[in-house]
Amino acid sequence: MEDYAKVYLVVSGVISWTSAFLLARKIFPKQSFDFCNRIVSMIHALFAVFLSSKSVQDWSCPVCPLASTSSPLQMKALGVTLAYLIYDLICCLFDKNIKIDNSVHHLVSIVGIGAGLAYEKCGSEMVAALWITEISSPFLHLRELLKELGYKDTDLNLAADVSFAVIFTLARMCVGPYLCYVTLSAPNPILIKAMALGLQLVSAFWFYKIAKMVKYKLIKRSTSKTR
Repeated sequence: MEDYAKVYLVVSGVISWTSAFLLARKIFPKQSFDFCNRIVSMIHALFAVFLSSKSVQDWSCPVCPLASTSSPLQMKALGVTLAYLIYDLICCLFDKNIKIDNSVHHLVSIVGIGAGLAYEKCGSEMVAALWITEISSPFLHLRELLKELGYKDTDLNLAADVSFAVIFTLARMCVGPYLCYVTLSAPNPILIKAMALGLQLVSAFWFYKIAKMVKYKLIKRSTSKTR
């Protein structure tokens, strides 16, 4: 892919995600800034899983071939996600509650995916990482949307919490370490290896926070039922 095509893909993507957010604000004028942003985030998560699944070259070995030249479909999937991450990072700066861990995750991802687009290598590993990181995201955003819609502390919200925790754990803490290992073992650029390790460390930190959240929710629910 030519350099101008990469730039066009990312710039047009940022404009598209921003337009989707503005449209969401118009459709849901009474909802919060975060609510509309999460709608866009959920759309991206579904789109990212679809594109990454479509770009897998061999489902018998989804991360094969390792350290290979990225295919056009893989470049497109990465470009769309890079554009979203840039949009979301800027969008988060306008939010009242800036989360440091989320900003660090965005920066690590932007640098890593940007490097992948620049090198045009490691497409299989990066698309697999995209699938792993986004497969649980729809439930992450759904649980927050339900809270704002008035379903906090309901069975529906608890189901979204548990679904998110289970899928996150399976993807990030079971499959994730294997993907990190093969990425570090393959002859990939050092920046790609650093991204793989960084994302796994961030995932481990989030796993700790999610485990505490689920434990609190389950204890709270069992206590309320006994009363």
